[in-house]
Amino acid sequence: MTIRTLRLSAALVTAVSFSGGAIAKPVVVPPAAHEFDLGSLKVVSLRDADNVLENDGKVFGASVAPSDVARVLKAAGAPTDKITLGVDALLVKAPDRVMLFDTGLGPTVHGALMGSLEQAHVKPSDVTDIMITHSHFDHVGGLATSGGELAFPKATIHISAEEWAWMQSQPDSEALAKIIAPRVKTFEPGGMIVPGVTTLSLPGHTPGHVGYQITSEGQTLVDIGDTAHSSIVSLAEPEWAIGYDNDEDLGETTRRAELKTLADGKTLIFAPHFPFPGVGRIVAEADHFAFKPQ
Repeated sequence: MTIRTLRLSAALVTAVSFSGGAIAKPVVVPPAAHEFDLGSLKVVSLRDADNVLENDGKVFGASVAPSDVARVLKAAGAPTDKITLGVDALLVKAPDRVMLFDTGLGPTVHGALMGSLEQAHVKPSDVTDIMITHSHFDHVGGLATSGGELAFPKATIHISAEEWAWMQSQPDSEALAKIIAPRVKTFEPGGMIVPGVTTLSLPGHTPGHVGYQITSEGQTLVDIGDTAHSSIVSLAEPEWAIGYDNDEDLGETTRRAELKTLADGKTLIFAPHFPFPGVGRIVAEADHFAFKPQ
């Protein structure tokens, strides 16, 4: 293993720890690929891993108490001592492009993305475009191989200009940023970056966090990135601060507004941290929301 690889691995493992000292514990899962149609497009949810967090007040309910979080989890029939989040990616097959939305944790923590891609009959060299919602490790870790090379050598890596600047400024991301820099193409949110894919500004989680609206033949799917993490807690109590958010107040405002927009529009969504395959709709229930899987 080269010095460069050692430095990359150390940086990526360190990045599993997010703000507030909160640490997610990655759990290895078998690969899986869930395919469905969106207009003329073939869309595939790709499984990468699970992240398990203790209900300790560091992430969920950072502005309340673990007992409040436990109450919400219990009402949903979920364990009250921990929260399990999926770590998944989205693949979109168009006639002239193969697009990957985020890349999971990657080989450093034995992510299953490559196996899931194989189940979808896609090779890394087939991927033409990678759309990054934000630069937290569990979304960009799969951009590099365990040897410190580009995992998708022919792909253009799309990332918002503000997020790219922020990623390069973070010590834990420095090694990875250098590897991917030759393939990065930045954008300002709000426009179409390739045919059928429009970027959505969803600030708060990170400075340049975005979502992606994918449209084909009148059908729409929105990749919400980390606008909401838990399909239970984030929707039942959207105003509760999330310890992973870089700006908790802005994150709360964005989360509430986007969930309302999605519920009002009955929009199909992909949420990378909801239970696999993470596809369904947000529905309004009184003063909060719920997730209805597709």
